[in-house]
Amino acid sequence: MSDDIPYKNNPLHGVSLKQMLVELVDHYGFNILHAYLNIHCFKTNPSVESSVKFLKKTDWAREKVEGFYLYQFKSLPRASDEQFALPPRDRIVPADQSPGEPAQLSLEAAERLAEKRLKKSAERARGEDRPTGSNRYRADRRAGRHADDRSTTRSGEGAANPSASSDPSTAKAVDPWAKWRS
Repeated sequence: MSDDIPYKNNPLHGVSLKQMLVELVDHYGFNILHAYLNIHCFKTNPSVESSVKFLKKTDWAREKVEGFYLYQFKSLPRASDEQFALPPRDRIVPADQSPGEPAQLSLEAAERLAEKRLKKSAERARGEDRPTGSNRYRADRRAGRHADDRSTTRSGEGAANPSASSDPSTAKAVDPWAKWRS
């Protein structure tokens, strides 16, 4: 039994970054690549050489372009969740999946996708107004209160800790550096 990992079915196997980028630019052009990927090396003075230089230095951008190559240009079905967590070059494509025809992309479709992303982002931003979980702590900090500083418990009774009361004459002076000094 062979222990070899079948990377050979991955369309990125044996394809250099420059070769992949040339294929994408020849088929789609820099305008569509910028519209779909929102990477500015495809907008400002676009060239294959400068884009390759940027993508070699920037892992997140290279992985984004490789994912675009796999799932838009080669039309592979979406990877499983465990495979999707890996970088595109490390993903194992099942033997029964083969690359298809490149997706037909347009600038109008890219604009609709950008609007959809903007709407989703706005919904997430509105969700911060309703703090839950770890956001509740952040909202309490912004409001100037902290769970340890509250004077009442959840049941509405007074605080058990006398130092948390609002009367400064009953509160003890606590030295936060006491353990460090000794």
